[in-house]
Order: sequence, then C-alpha cells, then structure tokens
Amino acid sequence: QVPVVESGGGSVQAGGSLRLSCRVSGYSYSSYCMGWFRQAPGKEREGVAAMHILQISTYYADSVVGRFTISKDSAKNTLYLQMNSLKPEDTAMYYCAAETGWCTDSMKSLVPGAFVNWGQGTQVTVSS
Repeated sequence: QVPVVESGGGSVQAGGSLRLSCRVSGYSYSSYCMGWFRQAPGKEREGVAAMHILQISTYYADSVVGRFTISKDSAKNTLYLQMNSLKPEDTAMYYCAAETGWCTDSMKSLVPGAFVNWGQGTQVTVSS
C-alpha cells in the first residue's frame, strides 16, 4: 500500500484557477506512475491526466486539454494539477492515484482500475 495525499481543492467561479497537489510517501526519485481522476455525483470516476514521476510524457483527457496542466517534482514525490479556465462541469471530487513502476498502457489511457493506491480526494466546486 502506497499512502497518497491530495490537497488544494476549493471553490472558485467559472473561469478561475485552482492547483491541486498530491504527495506519495517514499524515497525521493522513486518510480511511480501517478494520475488525477475525478468523480461527480451520480457519475463514474473518470481520468483527467497522468504522468510518471520520473518522466516528462503527459496524458490528458480530451475534456481538459488546453486548460489543465499536470506536472511533478520528482525530488518530493509530488504531482500537481494546475486547472485554469474552470467550468461548472469540472465540479467533482478529485482523486490522486499512484502505482509503483512504469506507466502501463491502461494507466496512460487513464483507466481508473489500473491504479491500486488512491488518496482520500479533494473537492473542487466551480460556480457559474
């Protein structure tokens, strides 16, 4: 089990920005594939973005391309999600997930079931 802790959610008006953080316990420069997911009430959990903590390739859902940016600090085992131009439909509980090793094709495709370790979630609310 890999402890995963998110932070940074909140409430913002449409068009605003928020930055989420996710830290995974472990030694610096450990090998983790990490991703951001979200789940709105009554909907299934969906992938938002993912990347490996030691690499530069990024993977995004079509709905957030050009608005959200995933980044990382390998020394701190920390993943970030910068969310700009937020829309009311971005309102959801946002979860961070991590898996040891390299990113598989399923992880790159943002399949929630590809990840085992999950954070407790952080709420993002966008008002119109």
